[in-house]
Amino acid sequence: MSKEQRFKWDEIQLGVCYYPEHWDEKLWGDDLRRMKENGIFTVRIAEFAWSKIEPREGEFTYDFFDAFLDTAKKHNIKVIFGTPTATPPAWLTNKYPDVLNCTIEGIPFYHGMRRHYNYNSKNYRDFSARIVEKIAKHYSGHPAIIGWQIDNELNCEVNVFYSESDTKAFREFLKGKYQTIKRLNEAWGTVFWNQTYQDFSEVYVPRNTIQKRTNPHQELDYIRFVSESAINFCKLQSDIINKYKKPGDFITTNGMFGHLDNHRLMDETLDVYTYDSYPNFAFGMDKPRESADLNDRMCSRSLSEVRSVCPHFGIMEQQSGANGWNTWIGSPAPKPGQMMLWAMQSIAHGADYISFFRWRTATMGTEIYWHGILDYDNNDNRKLAEVSRIWERTKAISEAAGASVASAFGMIKEYDNCWDGELDEWHKRIQGGSESEIFIASQLNHTPMDLVYILKETDVSQLNQYSVLFYPHPIIQKESTVALLTKYVANGGTLIIGCRAGQKDDTGKCQMTAMPGKLSEITGSVVKEYTFVHPDEPAVMMECAGQEVETGCFNDILAAAAPGAKVLAKYSGNYYKGAPALIETTYGKGKILHFGGTFTRNNMKMFFEFTDILSPYQDIIQMPEECELVVRVKGQNTYLFILNYVNWEAEMVLMKEMIDMDTEKPARGRILLQPYETKVYKI
Repeated sequence: MSKEQRFKWDEIQLGVCYYPEHWDEKLWGDDLRRMKENGIFTVRIAEFAWSKIEPREGEFTYDFFDAFLDTAKKHNIKVIFGTPTATPPAWLTNKYPDVLNCTIEGIPFYHGMRRHYNYNSKNYRDFSARIVEKIAKHYSGHPAIIGWQIDNELNCEVNVFYSESDTKAFREFLKGKYQTIKRLNEAWGTVFWNQTYQDFSEVYVPRNTIQKRTNPHQELDYIRFVSESAINFCKLQSDIINKYKKPGDFITTNGMFGHLDNHRLMDETLDVYTYDSYPNFAFGMDKPRESADLNDRMCSRSLSEVRSVCPHFGIMEQQSGANGWNTWIGSPAPKPGQMMLWAMQSIAHGADYISFFRWRTATMGTEIYWHGILDYDNNDNRKLAEVSRIWERTKAISEAAGASVASAFGMIKEYDNCWDGELDEWHKRIQGGSESEIFIASQLNHTPMDLVYILKETDVSQLNQYSVLFYPHPIIQKESTVALLTKYVANGGTLIIGCRAGQKDDTGKCQMTAMPGKLSEITGSVVKEYTFVHPDEPAVMMECAGQEVETGCFNDILAAAAPGAKVLAKYSGNYYKGAPALIETTYGKGKILHFGGTFTRNNMKMFFEFTDILSPYQDIIQMPEECELVVRVKGQNTYLFILNYVNWEAEMVLMKEMIDMDTEKPARGRILLQPYETKVYKI
């Protein structure tokens, strides 16, 4: 995160998503009463309810939500009010079709689902600004309201926009960036395949071509444009709400989704960030029950990403039931204990607010199989009982609210490389595999990690807090990033990079210099040749410190290029057997390791050992691979969160005495965790 967040919860709180427009008003009071009895004191409302406030163009009525807010106040329930721009009303889309998003063929997405609008229609921006102004002005003073959610899941469902409004806005975006068409042609390499433009009016958002793809440099700029459009649309609303909201109330939105610089979104438009956590997606009906990919533990990687945007965040939608729409079969119901497990997973990774989706399963519409806490029958059930137990747990551990998550190392990311990795299949295969395996290695070896985004505002002091940083594949290499990483290493840090470093500039064009590009000034190495490893070939290994580990799916054949460069490992197979695979160079007070391969869970363990960060808490706790360890620190107190993700017992050993925060009693020695059980200890 580049700036200090403007809102934090001072205790761990529970909430729920509620849709008063779906239910008879006679149910409201009983629903709110039952929520309170089970520890839920906040509801999110209204994010899909435009027509309840503006049923016809220019006709505004506030009675419905006035009544609900008064009911909430009566029951001492707090409210997060959503702006309803994710679902424009039928009267709007029918009369002003320019507000509709389109397919790449230019066919509009019509009314009937959600998120069918585009960010760049002047009509839609005007109507959105008006409804937000009306809502904020009328409701902001209500004592039940404590926060505002903008829209719902920006860039969800679809994160590409092909309307005429988007083409017009894209041209203006490009004019602002390049000033002249000549500069655009140079940046996009339009001389290739005779794509050269004579005027900005000839440029469009990507359209259908023979290969279904367009110029990759154009597409990279297009993703940047989509991100800019979403941020501007969010800022349009937050600027309005900020004029009216009460002191202490917050503005948020829920996510996170692709083609969006969420760090900028947070810094420029929000007070706090909230995420929608659905770990059971890992157990889809078409997926194996247990797999090498850690199933619902992979959600911890997403939560680490959220934490990089906003260190103390909230969960706006925490899974409470089975997933699915009438159009697709999702995942089964959470087993007893999994709601607690997933809520604790979110809390362990930095969430201080947990809002379950939803209170009661919808009886109509597309989401009739997206289950909530209560089922259609509205009876108390085991899920509601589990929510009550989660409430008791949050009271026991609430002093940990606001605690920071401690990590042994960081993995660097940049948006340009993330987006280029979507467009370039070579980049995608390398980057996606390495990032997943680094996370899996951190999990299996109980070596906690952070995701560290390099942004325009990033200062070297933010990197210096990590003794070890991995930048798996800095394929797009910016001068500012190279300067920042050089300072980090000079200050004493250890930087580890993988193959393909420095292949491209920030337009996405390959550079006519040897890899690792500008980083070679500190790596003391050069790439002489490179190749994918064919899936039918034996895995290529490298010999390092008396052991052999695989080098992944792509290999750069390295050479030392400076007197101080030290070859630590060589390839032991394929036609490049004996060539350097890993080179270490000292620079300033630190060092950089240039690895020619991609990262795997096995070679990552070697890197953990080599950099002396492997299992940093093994002296105080020993636990099996099936369990996750997350550590939060606040002042002089350290909190250990242990999460058992499997449906069998797992044994761990506490090597020193610590306090079980549920029982408030000392604990030490062998502890048997039940299926899906979680523990929180204070030391």
